[in-house]
Amino acid sequence: MRLFAAVVPPPEQLDELGSVVDRLRRLPGADGLRWTSRPGWHFTLAFMGEVDEELLPELGARLARAAHRTPAFPLRLHGGGHFGRRTLWAGAAGDLDELRLLAERADAAARRSGVPMEEHRRYQAHLTVGRAKGEGTSLRPFVDELGSFEGERWSVAELAFVRSNLPVSGVPGEQPRYETLERWPLAGDGKGAG
Repeated sequence: MRLFAAVVPPPEQLDELGSVVDRLRRLPGADGLRWTSRPGWHFTLAFMGEVDEELLPELGARLARAAHRTPAFPLRLHGGGHFGRRTLWAGAAGDLDELRLLAERADAAARRSGVPMEEHRRYQAHLTVGRAKGEGTSLRPFVDELGSFEGERWSVAELAFVRSNLPVSGVPGEQPRYETLERWPLAGDGKGAG
């Protein structure tokens, strides 16, 4: 199973972002991007890739502990940017230190459960909204439009464990489907990692 840990914004905040993305999709050059769909919008904390089923009980227990050790914290969708010339994203503002800590705890939980993880890098909060189809599309107008975006604040209160089901039909533009396997409330006793 392709799995990841994530923070999923509430529907109201996704609707706010959706209004901005609807404007982006009307800009010149928007047809040069593949736009991600609202049901898939999330902040990935730790991408685990293919995980053997026998690791799931320990992984779930460790992720639950990571959530229990993290207090709820404020966050809002804010601004945006790009990675290279291909990925357009919306950013976050609020308690980014707590978000990074939750990402580090989710990564540690996966590693300690035996999941082979990529090299650990500093967490960059982002929610992917589009990907350039080719090298010729400039992301600058889209980043400029996202720059003034200020979403309403919400309290991050849970850690989601999500399965990514890759497209299999071969239909161009088909999106992955995301299935939340489990959610753990953030409880925040502040002690250590998963």
